[in-house]
Amino acid sequence: WDVKSGKLQVIIPAISAITLGFIVVPKLLRSQRPPSPIPKTDPPRETPTAMSLGDTCQPCLGEGYATDGHPKWFPPAGNGRQTGLRVNNSLTETKVPFVPMEGNIVKWYTCGPTVYDVAHMGHARAYLTFDIIRRILEDYFHYEVFYQMNVTDIDDKIIKRARQGKLLADYEGMNKSFDDVKADVDAAVVAHSAKMQKKLAELKVPLPPETPKRLIEERETLLKEQELKVQQVSDIEATVKAAKDTGDVAKVILAGRDVLMEKLDTELGSSVTDHSVFDAHSKKYEQSFLEDIDALGIRRPDVLTRVSEYVPEVVTFIEKLVTDGFAYESNGSVYFDTKYFRKNGYSYPKLKSGPQGGAEMEASEAEMAEGEGALAGGTADEKRSGNDFAVWKKSKGGEPFWESPWGKGRPGWHIECSVMASELMGNNMDIHAGGSDLKFPHHDNELAQSEACHGCKQWVNYFFHAGHLNIRGLKMSKSLKNFITIRQALEEHSPRQLRLMFLLQPWDKAMYYSDQVVDDAKSKEALFKNFFGQVKAVMRTGCTPAENWTSEEIKLKSKIAHAQSEVHNALCDNFDTPKCMQALCDMVTETNKYLTSTQEPRHLLLQKAARFLTSTLRLFGVIEGSDEIGFPAAGAGGDTEATLAPYLDAFTTFRDQVRDEARSVKNTALLNACDNVRDQVMVDLGVRMEDVANAPSIWKMDDPETLRREVEEKKQKAREAAAQKVKNKIDKLQKEITKWEGARVPAAEYFKTGAHEGKFKTYDDEHIPATTADGTDVTKKNVNNYKKMMQKHQAAVAQFEEKGGEDFLKGLCEELEGLKIQL
Repeated sequence: WDVKSGKLQVIIPAISAITLGFIVVPKLLRSQRPPSPIPKTDPPRETPTAMSLGDTCQPCLGEGYATDGHPKWFPPAGNGRQTGLRVNNSLTETKVPFVPMEGNIVKWYTCGPTVYDVAHMGHARAYLTFDIIRRILEDYFHYEVFYQMNVTDIDDKIIKRARQGKLLADYEGMNKSFDDVKADVDAAVVAHSAKMQKKLAELKVPLPPETPKRLIEERETLLKEQELKVQQVSDIEATVKAAKDTGDVAKVILAGRDVLMEKLDTELGSSVTDHSVFDAHSKKYEQSFLEDIDALGIRRPDVLTRVSEYVPEVVTFIEKLVTDGFAYESNGSVYFDTKYFRKNGYSYPKLKSGPQGGAEMEASEAEMAEGEGALAGGTADEKRSGNDFAVWKKSKGGEPFWESPWGKGRPGWHIECSVMASELMGNNMDIHAGGSDLKFPHHDNELAQSEACHGCKQWVNYFFHAGHLNIRGLKMSKSLKNFITIRQALEEHSPRQLRLMFLLQPWDKAMYYSDQVVDDAKSKEALFKNFFGQVKAVMRTGCTPAENWTSEEIKLKSKIAHAQSEVHNALCDNFDTPKCMQALCDMVTETNKYLTSTQEPRHLLLQKAARFLTSTLRLFGVIEGSDEIGFPAAGAGGDTEATLAPYLDAFTTFRDQVRDEARSVKNTALLNACDNVRDQVMVDLGVRMEDVANAPSIWKMDDPETLRREVEEKKQKAREAAAQKVKNKIDKLQKEITKWEGARVPAAEYFKTGAHEGKFKTYDDEHIPATTADGTDVTKKNVNNYKKMMQKHQAAVAQFEEKGGEDFLKGLCEELEGLKIQL
């Protein structure tokens, strides 16, 4: 569509040529890729003609079908290569055959980050997931994927955070007195607490009986989230109080940072007018995001588009929507007219299914607030309908702006993806991906404005939505402050372990982030590491004396073939990586059984299993590099292990001999030296040494940092075990001291002190109670019981004296103090 002439031009061949330019060059440079049948010319297509609103376009030619709660979906009608792959398409919420529009080319657009803060593991859930799927499409099914990702660098969240950062820096530069800062922070805490409590009270108001189910569920989630925010207020108050007790101004500002910035922005936000403040903020966190995805081993996109670089195209796109009646100006902003869109034969929303979804569903207040942004308050009266959304937002004081036919303003959130994807992909794409929280309103609004602009009923053929990452029952989110940054996660776990964690979960379902989930990934990594190490150790022994197969080899060959078939079927079934991982683990378990059951394992058969495991893990991005089998050693070339093998074999044998001799003469110092070379020296060299009972030790190449972490974890567990032993000794000793302190009491005082104090009035000659405190005679039965208690006490007194009396007790107390110090 030529926006200047207002005519539909024949430009599809040119777009295809440009697209191939983006795709083919980078792909030819990528090593270790099987050849793919890339078409040398574009497939023949009909010359497009001008379309009336709502007519079908090329992607929609052919029979469409509707699934429950969704509008009609049209399977792609091009000449795309079919592989048997079926995918979960959010447009139908069913598994459908995946067929690209144009031969072997897959055009994929992913919603990228809003760069206002550091990325967290919720972001990693989406981008690592899509990296895995992209690798499978490229390296297993051999599609040529053109992968576009956007960066949202104009957004209400960025504006607020940038303003807040600027205002806080200015505030710190004012060098206010401690009392002034204390008063400001206290006021900010009070205001924030009142705001949180008010919102909680609003959410606790019962909904009307006729409220739709989805809104009831939304309210329940919002209430849980708000309760968490209210709890966090107490944490802020405690942190601020502790900081105030120090009398340090900087600590008070730091403790109340978030609420103080909120207060400053409310009072002074409109005074921040320098565009460079917003630009610098977004650039800082874009760079941080790119560093994070590099650290996670995520392939960079083929093109990264920023909305700030496409504002003229955004204006042109909106002008067409206004001209065609799909959008209208109101008070300097422009809104998309959802009712007019539906009236012209389009479906909205498409991604919300069920009896309350589809064309009649109205957006909730919370959904509209999320879609319109944090600075959009008071715009409801500007809209023709509550479901209408902003495509151009009038800028107020303290907000960056660009010139437009409607005055100074900026792009709405949803419009950027429509414009940037259309610029590079045209009026249709194969895949659009993002987190499941973007389904509505963001992705539904994208679809609406794009299909209105292009005059097409299906702008996206397949929508992929990664499941939420939940923590303690709620979605991981910056607004809830319940997130773990990617960098924090990488301090505790390796990129490989995090990738394995996501591989073990269905990509399109919600998952929980917990120690148990990470530990499961670590256990799988350990299983694979040990397997690779075992196979390599066997291979280093030289050729197998015999290569004839027995029933054991035939059985193992069948297990390997079964694993290969399971992996293929799982990948074809909506990228089912959990099933793939289970098939790999089962194969490893069976191969380990084979290794323990035979004294002459067949090397070539072992290589087959190890190579298949390696190639599959490399496909998923778990293994990088060109090693034929196993995980590569960090910083080492492919031949390093083979070069070092004879030297490490000789050293391992020598160390075993030294350990055996040291054990025979009980030389502790020498044994400790052998342990030290295993746990320190070899670890720093990237060599894992494993001592095996009644067998030679085994060495394996590994990442030094991973080995150091494992050694430290082992030491920490040993320290914890030792500390528990000390605690147990302390508990036992305290009980013993309590017992002997009771034995210090003379017989005459036994029933007058401690638990018996005040209970009795008179006693007999043997110091046994005769009457209770109120003068009542003690029963004969109780007298007998008290005599037995006295006898037991007297025996304890005698035993106490035999042990040394007060000196004995003093020794126990000193021992207890020593244990406490040790703990």
